[in-house]
Amino acid sequence: MFSINIYLKFAGIAVGILGGIALSAAFGFWYGFPFILIGIGLLLSYIFLGTVQSTAQLVQSQDFEAAEKRLNLTASPKFLYKTNRAFYYIMKGTLAMNRKDNDEAEQWLLKAESIELPSDNETAMVSLQLANLQASKGKWNAAKLYVAKMKKLKVTEPMLKDQIKQFEKAFTNRGQAKHMHGQRGRTRRKGFR
Repeated sequence: MFSINIYLKFAGIAVGILGGIALSAAFGFWYGFPFILIGIGLLLSYIFLGTVQSTAQLVQSQDFEAAEKRLNLTASPKFLYKTNRAFYYIMKGTLAMNRKDNDEAEQWLLKAESIELPSDNETAMVSLQLANLQASKGKWNAAKLYVAKMKKLKVTEPMLKDQIKQFEKAFTNRGQAKHMHGQRGRTRRKGFR
């Protein structure tokens, strides 16, 4: 997808609108109109699309500090298109998880979950992150609900499928280990009688 560097976009907005107004004032409206139109177009794309796409590129290259700064350049997530707003929340949650701020991460991911995500892949990704957060807090029943939710989804992304399988395996192994630990405890108690 085509992307303009956010700082070039800011410059384009300023030059387009201010330059267009200056040209209109000096030579007449029609001389400045194309510049004003381009500036307004860039401004609207910034308001409705935000910095989500360029932030995603930074997250993929694992430059989390730059990604956080870039995402914070988004004017207001409530003005973003629904899909971009969901991805904004997902990235905020992912960046918070990277900082080990699990409470903040959970808040952002729950916001993303509350928006209708564009596909089952994104829904599964959010559910997996929330399941991991619940498991890290020892809230296994809550994690189990997210696992059940993921099983109902049609996940097509191979890497995500693998991550879900690994989580389910760890979740199952945890249950078996807990069961074995309980069995040993009962055996010891019987031995002391």
